[in-house]
Amino acid sequence: MSPASWEEFAQHDILVHSYKKESSKSDHSVGFFSKHLYIFNILLRTQLRALLLTITIVIIAALYRTRLSTLARSLIKPTFSTSARYQSTKVTAHHMQFQYRASQTRGGADHGWLKTFHTFSFANYYDEDFESFGSLRVINEDRVAPSTGFPLHPHREAEIFSYIISGELSHKDTMGNVETMKRGDIQMTSGGTGIAHSEFNSHSSLPNHFLQIWATPSQRGLKPGYYARHFTDEQKKDKLCKIVAPVGTEGVVDERDGLGPTPIHSPFTFFASLLSPDKHISHTISAPLSSGKDEKRVYIQLIQTSGYNTKKADTTGNKGPVLKVIGGGDEAVLGEGDGVFIRGGKIGESIQIENFGSGVAEFVLFELD
Repeated sequence: MSPASWEEFAQHDILVHSYKKESSKSDHSVGFFSKHLYIFNILLRTQLRALLLTITIVIIAALYRTRLSTLARSLIKPTFSTSARYQSTKVTAHHMQFQYRASQTRGGADHGWLKTFHTFSFANYYDEDFESFGSLRVINEDRVAPSTGFPLHPHREAEIFSYIISGELSHKDTMGNVETMKRGDIQMTSGGTGIAHSEFNSHSSLPNHFLQIWATPSQRGLKPGYYARHFTDEQKKDKLCKIVAPVGTEGVVDERDGLGPTPIHSPFTFFASLLSPDKHISHTISAPLSSGKDEKRVYIQLIQTSGYNTKKADTTGNKGPVLKVIGGGDEAVLGEGDGVFIRGGKIGESIQIENFGSGVAEFVLFELD
């Protein structure tokens, strides 16, 4: 009932009551009852009207507040949509993803004459999460005892090279190549349709320490080939020295001996560095060589130069080199033998590498399509 109806009802009640009052003045009991009934009706209707008015005001105020809240939210809402913000976050999270690989989680074995670590599945070591990384198929960090080595064995459809860290390693193959390599030397064998070679530590007392690395070639059925290069420590000191690069790229001479990076038939570039304590360097990601790709992969590994260690690498910086690798909002700290896989690098972006340890950090960097 509306307020107007309440007023009409009250006026009607007063008139009726007045008529009854006039017609029954002689009856004192009836007059007394009617008088109090009139007062009760007036009070009841007044309270009901006040209650109805209060409820109405509360409802209107609630609706008004809701409308104001909606209006305020629309005024302060950002100019980009929620879905766009979510997509942006996803891209940032996906971009330059770091995957840390601890040294002691690598495969490997101690055969007495050979102490070895396998970054990827190799021989009796298999890990479905570490079978390859782009065209990078094998990184074995090997220590070969004096007067021992790998006898003649075959290879095909693989680009295989050795990076000598210390000691000597003698190479002999079915193409007629015979060579003894020392620190700084690189020997690349392009397996192609098939070759066989042996590698032997011919020194009588000193062990040999080297990385053997395999890559998948960009095409099959290549003619077997052999390349040799040498890079001094000075070329690597506090900078990234390009050791291996694809055939046909700038500075690469497709000859057995020569200057510049060692040729490889794969979208694969390999750098090495000797980074002094408290020094840092930057690596800028180059354009992919494979068509249809706009991102590259990077893998960085700190070589275990202080000695063979199957336990967790020290990262305090008190006992040797420690690298901090930063890129795309992510970072990793590497002790000797540790590595980091980096995915999603864009052309022109940089990766910062700092040595905050107490010794020179000899590390390698792979850039892959």
